[in-house]
Amino acid sequence: MSEAAQIDVERVLCRRAELGADGCREFRLGSGPWPLRCFLVAVGDEVRAYVNRCAHRALPLNLLPDRFLTHDGSMILCTAHGAIFEKATGYCVAGPCPGQSLFSVPVRVVAGYVLLDDRVDGEALRARFAEPPTL
Repeated sequence: MSEAAQIDVERVLCRRAELGADGCREFRLGSGPWPLRCFLVAVGDEVRAYVNRCAHRALPLNLLPDRFLTHDGSMILCTAHGAIFEKATGYCVAGPCPGQSLFSVPVRVVAGYVLLDDRVDGEALRARFAEPPTL
C-alpha cells in the first residue's frame, strides 16, 4: 500500500508546498463556534505546528492572517508583546517570557501533505485550551 493510500483526508492541514521553504499558515482544530487556533511553520525540510497562543499571555501571536515570523523569517514573533520564539522548538529566546515555550502540536508530512499526527485528538486539545467568550 502506498503512502498516499494511507492518508486520512480529515487530518490533512495543507499541501507541504503551500508553506514554501520558510512559510507559515494558520489552521483550526475542533468544531463549534470556538475552534482552537494553531499554525504551521516550515523549518527547512520539516514542518512544526504550535497552538496560536503566546506563552506570556493567552493572546494570538499574529494580527494578520498567516503572519507569524520576524521580518527576516528566522523566528516566530508575538506581535502583541514582542516575544521571539525559535521556529524549530517554540522556545522563547527574547521578550517578556524567556525560557517558556509555545505548545507544540504534532504533525507529519506524508506524500506531500502536512497532516495532524494520529496521536492528536483535536477536540481534546481544543477543550484543553478553550476559553469561554467574554460578554
